[in-house]
Amino acid sequence: MSQKKDKQKVLGEVFSDERIKTFLDYDAYGDIDPDFHVLEKAYRGMKADNFATFLTFFNEAGKNINATNPQGDTFLATIADHQKADEYIHALKDAGAK
Repeated sequence: MSQKKDKQKVLGEVFSDERIKTFLDYDAYGDIDPDFHVLEKAYRGMKADNFATFLTFFNEAGKNINATNPQGDTFLATIADHQKADEYIHALKDAGAK
């Protein structure tokens, strides 16, 4: 018997500032830096314009835009070769990522 998905993918979801801020609260697991983890969650879950807004809240919360993964790579370095990441990369650099 196949199982039915419990929710449909929402295309064009509108993210209010409150919704965007909820991405700051994701718990990390294992040896993942919490700041790196929330950057990744926001990147995977938002359009570029929402991600740029998220980065403003991220910095205001005193989080580390240059947090690294267990391999020592910043989030910016991690997505540098993603084909459709140009707008995200630009937003990260504007927010102080190196």
